[in-house]
Amino acid sequence: MGANLWAFAGVHLSGGDGFAPPTIGEFFPGPIFFADTPYELSRLNAIGLFMTTALCVFFILAFSKTRFVPSRIQNLGEMAVDLVQNSIIEEVLGHKGPRYAVYLTSMFWLLFAFNITGIIPFMHISVTSVVGLPFLLAIISSIIFNYEGIRANGLGHYLKTNLFPPGVPAPIYILVTPIEFISTFILRPVTLTVRLLANMISGHLLLVLFFTATSYFLFDSEGIMKLVAVPSYVMGFAFTLFEVLVAFLQAYIFTLLTAVYIDGATSAEH
Repeated sequence: MGANLWAFAGVHLSGGDGFAPPTIGEFFPGPIFFADTPYELSRLNAIGLFMTTALCVFFILAFSKTRFVPSRIQNLGEMAVDLVQNSIIEEVLGHKGPRYAVYLTSMFWLLFAFNITGIIPFMHISVTSVVGLPFLLAIISSIIFNYEGIRANGLGHYLKTNLFPPGVPAPIYILVTPIEFISTFILRPVTLTVRLLANMISGHLLLVLFFTATSYFLFDSEGIMKLVAVPSYVMGFAFTLFEVLVAFLQAYIFTLLTAVYIDGATSAEH
């Protein structure tokens, strides 16, 4: 029964042939619905669709019929919005915040929902642990802050302040301008992607490692080696709690940096 539960959760067991550590294949599960069709869905795709739907339903129920004396779900919805509004939008963007509130709030909670699936039973993998989604969100953020910078300052001024920072001797621009271009227009979306992706991958691999080891020592080892399952499980449980913090922090950092980039792009001098 225990072995079947681990297998259903996506953890690879050794099957009696020795301990099998997790591999990069953990992040590329096979199709579970509509295989060999244009609508093929893997477990990862299904989890992403489920969490997106659940998040949409939550906010619709929370704000579709707002009351002066809020219901419990409205209270939760307001707390969710206020968390992003107070800790990111107002702190970073100030009076410019309302223009970007919907996007930044949606991004934060979507990222948190996708991150936290790494520890939810029967999911056990973060949607953001595969490069596609983090890269897509990073590209969207890059498009937004560059567009808003151009809208606020004009194309010429925006390019001038980003590519030709004031106070630099003219000959040095030969070196500075390419560096500024790469930093602003290429490295920002790349670093946003890699920061989120690396944390989600490492967290998933650690959890799979400890819980696979727990299952191996408990079901496949003999004698005193079965006792090793206890510290392995304790470490897995500890990292599960840590992953809750990581899921929140990565959503917060990604959203915070996006807000910082928007604020910098829309300022007269940046």
